[in-house]
Amino acid sequence: MGNSLKAILAFVPANKCQKYLLEELEEMPVDKMVDLSGRQMRRLPVHICSFRELVKLYLSDNNLNHLPPELEQLQNLQILALDFNNFKALPLVVCTLKQLCILYLGNNKLCSLPLELRLLQNLKTLWIESNCLQYLPEVVCELSLLKTLHAGSNALRGLPRQLQGLQELRTIWLSGNLLSEFPPVLLDMPFLEVIDVDRNSIRFFPSLAHLPGLKLVIYDHNPCRNAPKVAKGVRRVGRWSEESPEPRKRSGAVIDITLDEKPLLPPAAKAEPDAEPC
Repeated sequence: MGNSLKAILAFVPANKCQKYLLEELEEMPVDKMVDLSGRQMRRLPVHICSFRELVKLYLSDNNLNHLPPELEQLQNLQILALDFNNFKALPLVVCTLKQLCILYLGNNKLCSLPLELRLLQNLKTLWIESNCLQYLPEVVCELSLLKTLHAGSNALRGLPRQLQGLQELRTIWLSGNLLSEFPPVLLDMPFLEVIDVDRNSIRFFPSLAHLPGLKLVIYDHNPCRNAPKVAKGVRRVGRWSEESPEPRKRSGAVIDITLDEKPLLPPAAKAEPDAEPC
């Protein structure tokens, strides 16, 4: 009953209704964190933007499709969660928050990202999974400090060559896309530690043994006939991984060997609200 009432009140802009939704949140919390997730809000109450020392703002699982320009006042914000909303475009005001280091945009309706995203030069983790992206926006390649990119469950068919310039990138999650070949640019990124291409349409994997930083490659649920070769100590998750040998040729035939191990999936949840800012 409580959730239903909140859903009804979210459509009413009256101050008293918004005050109910915010549960008397009138002053900035001591921990400099505000979590308004799951409130069924259609708009962000402007007075939240007066908490200028705010470091973490969680707005996940609402009905937001825009943000007020006053959000620009939160110049100390380091973590912003906008996932599970109704954004069809990233509000440009987000790109004015130059201290952001973690940005959650997953599970929206984004088809592109604005060029202004390049202004977020402190960004280290970007979640854009479960959107409507048919290509990885090239502006992502301008985020020079990016370490983790979550771009799974889109409609990506390839990656731009410019991604090679992200020398700080360590983990890339690409599961559930439309990749028909292993992205060639990843072969030229020696500092990558985790590559996840699970649930794509890749039929052949090139050798990854030359990537000195690689620790884990996830390639399960692809129609491949080989496993990627890796250096000693690198874990593979998929058919013919460490737990099972690659197919052996006998009289020209290929013997299929089934791997029963459950694949390791990428993190399903973002950092907890009490996580330390970067």
